[in-house]
Amino acid sequence: MTTEAQLKPEHQIEELERVTIRFAGDSGDGMQLTGTQFTRTAAVFGNDLATLPDFPAEIRAPAGSLPGVSGFQISFASTEIYTPGDRPDVLVAMNPAALKTNLGDLKPGGLLIVDKDEFEPTNLKKAAYETNPLEDGSLNGYQVVPISITRQNELALEGLPLSAKDKFRCRNFYALGLVLWLYGRTLDTTIKWATEQFKRRPDILEANLRALRAGYNFGETTELFRVQYRVPPAKVPPGVYRHISGNEATALGFVAASVLSGLPLFYASYPITPASDILHELSKLKNFGIKTFQAEDEIAAIGAAIGAAYGGHLGLTGTSGPGLALKSEALNLAVMTELPIVVIDVQRAGPSTGMPTKTEQADLLQAMFGRNGDSYVAIVAPCTPSDCFYMAIEAFRIALKYMVPVVFLSDGYLGNGSEPWRIPDISELPKIEWHYAEPQEGKFNPYRRDPKTLARPWAVPGQRGLEHRIGGLEKSGETGDISYDPRNHHEMTLARKGKVERIVQDIPPLEVTGPEEGDLLVLGWGGTYGSITSACDNARKRGLSVASAHLRYLNPFPANLGDVLKRYRKVLIPELNTGQLALLIRGRFLIDAIPFNKISGQPFKIAEIEGKIDEVLGLRDEYVLEFTRSAGVSGG
Repeated sequence: MTTEAQLKPEHQIEELERVTIRFAGDSGDGMQLTGTQFTRTAAVFGNDLATLPDFPAEIRAPAGSLPGVSGFQISFASTEIYTPGDRPDVLVAMNPAALKTNLGDLKPGGLLIVDKDEFEPTNLKKAAYETNPLEDGSLNGYQVVPISITRQNELALEGLPLSAKDKFRCRNFYALGLVLWLYGRTLDTTIKWATEQFKRRPDILEANLRALRAGYNFGETTELFRVQYRVPPAKVPPGVYRHISGNEATALGFVAASVLSGLPLFYASYPITPASDILHELSKLKNFGIKTFQAEDEIAAIGAAIGAAYGGHLGLTGTSGPGLALKSEALNLAVMTELPIVVIDVQRAGPSTGMPTKTEQADLLQAMFGRNGDSYVAIVAPCTPSDCFYMAIEAFRIALKYMVPVVFLSDGYLGNGSEPWRIPDISELPKIEWHYAEPQEGKFNPYRRDPKTLARPWAVPGQRGLEHRIGGLEKSGETGDISYDPRNHHEMTLARKGKVERIVQDIPPLEVTGPEEGDLLVLGWGGTYGSITSACDNARKRGLSVASAHLRYLNPFPANLGDVLKRYRKVLIPELNTGQLALLIRGRFLIDAIPFNKISGQPFKIAEIEGKIDEVLGLRDEYVLEFTRSAGVSGG
């Protein structure tokens, strides 16, 4: 008698420090869900990880077409990592279009798992293949594993009362089960999620669980895979961790600001990619007293936030690049009225509608100067998905203390990306100082400023003795009445500028990683943190004198920035724009900073920054970014 154990092939176990996997398929293939579920499992297992969801803006591009490809990349490791990886070790391609748009990124010799059932003439034609790549030898440089995922998924779901279309949609869970087996992970996390998600659709739940287990069992019993891989848990500081995206962290950070300040939070926004998730998250948190308002447009949203701040609440609005342009006039009203609102900008590729689902850092100058008149606002910028939590608190800490609008500059890479996050104890979080104006004898002067911060009193309307004018017209600094006095306008403009400048006394100095002085400083801001940090670490391992520093406060800059810049012979500034921070650094500090710019809708790769570092240090010829048709997850 032959037992089941005897039928299973022997698999070697190979331990790895880090693995990068990319799931790619049609927009309707559920690649975002597949990647998210693998990410949850890796997080529960204890790996450090980083993710890069990448999908087209079109709600539904033609099925099987190149623009319709959606992808999700995860890098997980037994050590600390900062990016979702440059090039995947494993590519799971669910159709020919996914293969064509992503093959160029797969490492030479990498593992390529394809659903061979989808490589039929119609789909090959949609992907502009003249011959079948599974048969013409063009994939000889990779470990190709063609599997009948579609057919085997159909067999696993045989007998279930579902349509062929519904059964086809479950094949992503077949692929997920297979990859979970390949990396020695259990199905428990996904089963728990699916049971909760589909509790009202037992037929759908049964189908997905059957597909998941069928894929897992296929890996365990097939002889196609001789090796199974293990990536041990990462060693991290003790604490309670959760997996969190940048937009989730942003929402929770603003909730924390409400709790820390004791003030109710009001969030008004108009849906826009990639900021909409923040509205979704905050709308779930009414138990914290959060009020959310989906406005009819961007202007109404910021107007409502200003009204909330005028009424003594935390006034918050959120948007992305073109939405910030629409809010500019009202943001100026907040500058003029000196009300403490916060504006979230989750940046995306522009100008205009641009590439809504692709990341960029091109709104820095818009946030700094994109309004009429001399209009000063504070600007903060998180550097990782979990840092969004802390900088959200910082945004309101600054806004309330200095009675000034603050722009929170996130980006699509941070907002959609995710990583493990140690949940902090509330005692670790900063205090948020504020106070309302108290009625006083005589006429109330709404511009009697705090001598240290230059903040004006926050007078909640409707109180006897605090009556005052408010609006966009210039006001007298002595009476609060409308004023066209030349000297008064001069002094009020300088006061509004001065209180933003005084924020520098309340922000930490810029920290440097690496040598305190040397050949090169790589200076960044926002979502470039991971690539810059990894590239500079690698450069120092090669014996190079390279340091890195990352700005989380962009207006004002940290007080020691000028001193830091002077300690290095050269300064390199990588940015996902045409050189906006470099322009500010050159103008402010007269430093001949070297810009390194990428405007492709994709984040920097570590290798790209290392290449530029070597060029700047004279170790190679000019480094030129390479863009190929297939250099990106989605084909849009």
